[in-house]
Amino acid sequence: MTVVLMFLGVMTGTTGHAQASPQQATASTTICSNTPVPAGWVITHSTPSRNCPATRVEYSISDSNGQTYFDVCSFSPIPAGWAVTGSYSGSIKCAGSGVDYTIKNTAGLTTTLSVCSFSPIPTGWVVTGSYSGSRNCAGSGVDYTIKNTAGQTRVWTCSFSPIPAAWVVTAAGSSTSCAGSGVEYTLENVTNQTYALVCSYSPIPTGWIVTASSSTTSCVGTTRAFSLRKA
Repeated sequence: MTVVLMFLGVMTGTTGHAQASPQQATASTTICSNTPVPAGWVITHSTPSRNCPATRVEYSISDSNGQTYFDVCSFSPIPAGWAVTGSYSGSIKCAGSGVDYTIKNTAGLTTTLSVCSFSPIPTGWVVTGSYSGSRNCAGSGVDYTIKNTAGQTRVWTCSFSPIPAAWVVTAAGSSTSCAGSGVEYTLENVTNQTYALVCSYSPIPTGWIVTASSSTTSCVGTTRAFSLRKA
């Protein structure tokens, strides 16, 4: 497999959206579309090709290791820890869909990030807002604001947000910041706690047990709260 060094972020886009700043060189190569894409690699181009008799389609792929931004085809695998920050139709470099994604590596980020609603949510991140009418997310028109929970003990999330391990739902109420559900959760990290009072639909962290049930008005969607204790 021939490895070609190329600089990302200096290629001219065909969809008119902003390009990422130049970054370090990365390894790239071409494969036929029926060849598995190696873990951590992404598809940056898709073109008709006589070199691939079975499919007539060739992919250009690049290694995401050590990179920050990529423009990829919408059918590209998204590496773990990466998120889709933009989606653009009309791409001539992605035969088969005509849609490309801008993806960002979230490793080391501590600030909030705006992503498309169909983006994978990296482990440890939560959805704190949902907004319709986005021009940056062709295919849904909805973007999410996501936040890294590292170093946090309490966060407010939309009800459809993933809930990280060792976090529980302690309250829930109506919110105009969560298009799609209109419900916001209060989440707390119980890693350093031994007791918690949670909404009945809260996940029960590994190693915790329910010791009692009581009525509550603090959890929209249920009238029951559970008392939890670390076993």
